[in-house]
Amino acid sequence: MTGLSERWRTAARAAGATDAVAVDTAGDELLRRWREPHRHYHTVAHLTAVLDVVDRYASTASRPDLVRLAAWCHDAVYDPRAPGDRNERDSAALADALLTRAGLPGAEVAEVRRLVLLTAGHAADPADSAGALLCDADLAVLAAPEPEYDRYARAIRREYAHVPEPDYRAGRARVLSTLLALPALYRVPALAAAWEALARANLTRELTTLHP
Repeated sequence: MTGLSERWRTAARAAGATDAVAVDTAGDELLRRWREPHRHYHTVAHLTAVLDVVDRYASTASRPDLVRLAAWCHDAVYDPRAPGDRNERDSAALADALLTRAGLPGAEVAEVRRLVLLTAGHAADPADSAGALLCDADLAVLAAPEPEYDRYARAIRREYAHVPEPDYRAGRARVLSTLLALPALYRVPALAAAWEALARANLTRELTTLHP
């Protein structure tokens, strides 16, 4: 993943990291985590997709490199058995440790940590340009064409293979209902215009399959 490694280094340097060796070590650790065998959706493909959206709409955020670092870290810790927002909290703590060792200034580390924590509920304020861009990029798959969305839903089920079917259906339905209850799934105006209706249609369609 030479291309991904270079994207990490570029973002870290642009954000203010000063220790090149620690930056490379952090990038290696993050890629190792994204390649863990229990992941089926939360893989380097998801990381790449999120980064691509951030790059495409970078002009909407005042510090897009911090959004890129948060994208790298937001699912770095991913245990499907973890309760509540434990993965997001652990990912934020990992971001704090890795970026501090890389020499990123404290204020920037704190901002990356804040952004990672936002992905627990995706309830970013539209006025929070960095949070809006990260959350929108993370939820981009919801607006995918039906076949791609269905592959995503199947991959999520594989990540939760340890959960019995009735429990999975109930839990997944709660997640989808929570997303549908958000005032808006997307906050970046261009993404909201292009994706909102598609995403709500996909979520509603999957929800009906969980309660036949």
